[in-house]
Amino acid sequence: MILKLNKNKYLSAWIFIRAFLLSVIIFFNLSFAFAQGSSTITGIVKDNKGEVLPGAAIYLSGYKIATVANNEGKFTIGSLKPGNYEILVQVIGFLPQNKNVVLADKTVNVEIVLSENVTELTEVVINADPNRQRYLEMFKNSFIGNTPNSKKCKILNPEVIQTDYNKSKRVLTVTATDFLIIENKALGYRIKYLLNFFESDENANVVFYSGHPHFEELERRESKWQKYMKLREIAYAGSSQHFFSSLYHNRVKEEGFIINKIAKVPNKNRPPDDLINANISRLSRTYYGDSRLNGMFTDSLRYWRNMRTEPATLSVLNRSEVLIDTLVKQIFKGVQSIAYNDALYVIYTKERETVEYTNMSGHSVNRPIDFPNYQISVVHQLLSPASFYENGGIFDPRALLYEGFWAYEKIADMVPMDYIPNINR
Repeated sequence: MILKLNKNKYLSAWIFIRAFLLSVIIFFNLSFAFAQGSSTITGIVKDNKGEVLPGAAIYLSGYKIATVANNEGKFTIGSLKPGNYEILVQVIGFLPQNKNVVLADKTVNVEIVLSENVTELTEVVINADPNRQRYLEMFKNSFIGNTPNSKKCKILNPEVIQTDYNKSKRVLTVTATDFLIIENKALGYRIKYLLNFFESDENANVVFYSGHPHFEELERRESKWQKYMKLREIAYAGSSQHFFSSLYHNRVKEEGFIINKIAKVPNKNRPPDDLINANISRLSRTYYGDSRLNGMFTDSLRYWRNMRTEPATLSVLNRSEVLIDTLVKQIFKGVQSIAYNDALYVIYTKERETVEYTNMSGHSVNRPIDFPNYQISVVHQLLSPASFYENGGIFDPRALLYEGFWAYEKIADMVPMDYIPNINR
């Protein structure tokens, strides 16, 4: 995920800029009901010496599906529909590993090799960093989020987190030696998150992160279960996952979404940069070169400095609804794609923006004066086309960048890809 600050507003996207990040979360081609399929993934887990590793925990990224390798290090996950799957493997004493599997209509067999976790097997001396707690808070805010649900989220094993802050470049880098264990007491999930990459660049006002989540249920006492179900429905409703699922099923309007477009146009009131800079330079030399001219050129200098802060482009909203058949194309069975130029301005009319979001998040986007405070997200397409599945998952996370409400909601508001919404189809 990329989080980007723009005039103190966060933007968010499932997009990655490093070549080694191409193996990030790939959401899979499964239906909402996770109907029984006929395909199977089998595999064996070994160490780098070729010895099998019995008892390895096997997870599917983004889901609640898991199994355990037998005494021969072998495992089987069956009854799957064809699609792209990311297998996550965990064994004590070894570095966690992920492997992508493309599953067609037959069984696929894989071999997964794990490397020893040196930080666990050797004694490590760590110099105490007086700023570590501050860096952990920076990480949590950018990764877990600042929504009401985030207040009930806790990273249970912060000891596996390693932080490194470059003071000259103002860049925070975070790595983890094992799965992050995140307890979400708002939605009732325990998330095992294999963090691939995290970097916060304060100078560029950009945050990058990527990884693989696996979901487990917390306690299922009836008193808490009903609360979990309600909050999960709220988290799912209006999310990007909900939107792309409704787009796939051609139910955008029925499920509360309106799609407009927003375009960037040149700001005609802003002079060219070379003219602005030339005038600032000229007036600055005159003003500071002769104290008798104090005040004479102040207004002109202030004017040109103000011009430099003016945006080079302006956002123009086209309130005509985008027709689905002009936006979406069927690629293969179970896969559709979108391609467009101007950004999508997605309005979710069944929920309003919260006070926390409007006043404190820094994510809110501009809206027409006469427009209700519906939840609004802006979707920029960075790679075209962008393919997506019927469960709302995006095939290539690099393709889209989000502003607004979808940028605001992060790990604390995620539900699994096999979550079944309370929506009649």
